[in-house]
Amino acid sequence: MYNKVTADHASCPALRSESGKAYILCKSYNPSCNHCVTQCQKAPAPCTHYTMAWWKVSSAGRDVNPDLASERENPSFHVETLINILDGGVEETRVRRAVVSAIIKDPIFSREYIYFKTRSERFEGAIRNTLHMKRKIKEMGWDENGREVEHIYRALGGETALNIHNIFMKTISALGTDEQIAKWIPLASNYKVLGTYAQTELGHGTYLRGLETTATFDPKTQEFIIDTPQITATKWWPGDLGKSSTHAVVLAQLYSNGKKYGMHPFIVQIRSLKDHSPLPGISVGDIGPKMSFENVDNGFLMMRNIRIPRENMLSRYSQVLPDGSYVKKGSDKINYFTMIAVRVNMLRGEVLEALMKACTISVRYSAVRRQSELKPGDIEPKIIDYQTQQQKLFPLVATCYAIHFTAQYVDKFYHDVYSEIRKEDFNSLPELHALAAGMKAYATEICSNGVEVCRKACGGHGYSLYSGIPSLYTKVTASCTYEGENTVLHLQVARFLMKCFAAVQTRSPLPASTAYLSSPATDACTARNAADFLDPEVYLTAYEFRAYSLIASAAHKIQNLVGSGAEQYLAWNSTSVELVKASLAHSHYLTVKIFISAVTSLSDQPEIKAVVKRLCDLYALHGIFTNAGDFLQYGYLTGKQLDMATTAYLGLLAKLRKDAVLLVDAFDYTDEQLLSALGSYDGNVYHNLLEWAHKNPENKKVNPVFETYLKPFLHSHSSKL
Repeated sequence: MYNKVTADHASCPALRSESGKAYILCKSYNPSCNHCVTQCQKAPAPCTHYTMAWWKVSSAGRDVNPDLASERENPSFHVETLINILDGGVEETRVRRAVVSAIIKDPIFSREYIYFKTRSERFEGAIRNTLHMKRKIKEMGWDENGREVEHIYRALGGETALNIHNIFMKTISALGTDEQIAKWIPLASNYKVLGTYAQTELGHGTYLRGLETTATFDPKTQEFIIDTPQITATKWWPGDLGKSSTHAVVLAQLYSNGKKYGMHPFIVQIRSLKDHSPLPGISVGDIGPKMSFENVDNGFLMMRNIRIPRENMLSRYSQVLPDGSYVKKGSDKINYFTMIAVRVNMLRGEVLEALMKACTISVRYSAVRRQSELKPGDIEPKIIDYQTQQQKLFPLVATCYAIHFTAQYVDKFYHDVYSEIRKEDFNSLPELHALAAGMKAYATEICSNGVEVCRKACGGHGYSLYSGIPSLYTKVTASCTYEGENTVLHLQVARFLMKCFAAVQTRSPLPASTAYLSSPATDACTARNAADFLDPEVYLTAYEFRAYSLIASAAHKIQNLVGSGAEQYLAWNSTSVELVKASLAHSHYLTVKIFISAVTSLSDQPEIKAVVKRLCDLYALHGIFTNAGDFLQYGYLTGKQLDMATTAYLGLLAKLRKDAVLLVDAFDYTDEQLLSALGSYDGNVYHNLLEWAHKNPENKKVNPVFETYLKPFLHSHSSKL
């Protein structure tokens, strides 16, 4: 499988030493090593076998489990090429691997005993990692604002602190004036001040207009008075606030000259820069244990008439003049821009990462775990050979690819709109807000649910922290709530959709993402057999019809209720379930459309295109299979056509079976990133589980419970035995 070279160059990171010989991993060699390049060129013929990254050799030196190794034989596509596509190019893969390698080789960053650590130890370790990371970036010559930093966070699996400090800086950079940026960003970049983003309150979260913290301008002193007027106005949940931050970007309702101007951001110092004690009038602390994020110091903050200078209001798009008059530039929604940015980053960050890791673990485990009988008398089959297991996992693998391409699309759109906003063009902001909100709500829901499906698909071993999946779930499930509760976000998207639907009636132009509302499909599905449902045009039209029908139905219901005398708000509330469903259908449609476009772009890679096309087909048909009622309700599909779609859907499971392990290998996670006894690259599941149990510090000593409780009890009854 590998091109042999001499063992003299075993130090080269592209070489694998095995039984006294070294092997070059095809097309994964170090391009800076002349020996690697030379030996590869000397190979008698190009190797077309499966490629793995150099660091995926088991550190214990164990052979790969034959059951897992067999899954990697005779691949239908070149995995390394797919890795490059997902990364965005060969160079991007090289950079990512170099960064990940540097991080996992550094003993200070080790997460080996993470499952045995206390909350305090996790927090201390996260602070240590973050400060060491800053030194590491300088040592390696990486750009602090470059792509390397993103790869560092991925390598550390979230075991860092001061993450909201980055949001603090991004908020200032996006909403601050040039003077404010020049003052605060250098201080924050060098950790001279530590910031957080204080938005959520005890009484209000997603409904930002309901925030109760106030900022009242005093023209006599040229100061804002920041106040927490009642207990429900207490800032609650901001990360880095509990123990770390010295400053906060506080979102507060602005009052000036007796008028209310809505929510605006203000920089407030909350702790002393000398001894880190809370400043007078400040009550701040950690909110305590949570379902996950043990390494993060989420906090609370109460402010009693705290005075800050007028210059501490972030004023790129709105400001209060010395006489108290208010000046606004652009859209009111610009103050929500930080939240939009976070939602966009979430998609390609922790949300997608969780599902990709869970799929990698559960698919590899399913290729190793053998259970029951499929054919009487035969050996126990791999559980991945059961159709029920395939139907649990393969659509989730397809979902990973769908969300990956969608996240890329949303990220590009975000940066395009941001460039427009910097030129004071706010026309695309409503569409960006709706797109980011809808995709955040859609993706976090399916990814968090998907991670739990992966856990249960691993049976009893999936319940162990050693599987790596419970920790993924408890983290990703929080994403359904933070940065906007999903139901509320869907209703915000629905409001945007209702405006767009109304615009169609007046022949007004529509944003690109809702253009389909102006020319909906009117004819029923023309598919005549199962094969027709593998045509992207057929299933995309079905999704378009579904989205349009649900949006139109909700709009007509509201219109009829208002026409019957109902107040607008009552009509809206009475239709809210249908509105959420309409938003989901819209986001689902866009995801399918984006996925199809991504497949089309792979025309120069026929083998890759073929397998990714199957994933796209599976993703789309899984949606039809699980939401059959929507496609039947408005008459687009008949019952017979639904049977055809189901046949095509189940047929794809069998077609993707031989590529399943390779498709998750393409996510290219190291064992150190997965932290899973079930999902390691070598597939030695049972050895890993037993080895990790032996590492448990509790197994290395007599538990004090024995001396305190059990020993006296046992001794008192020993004479009776």
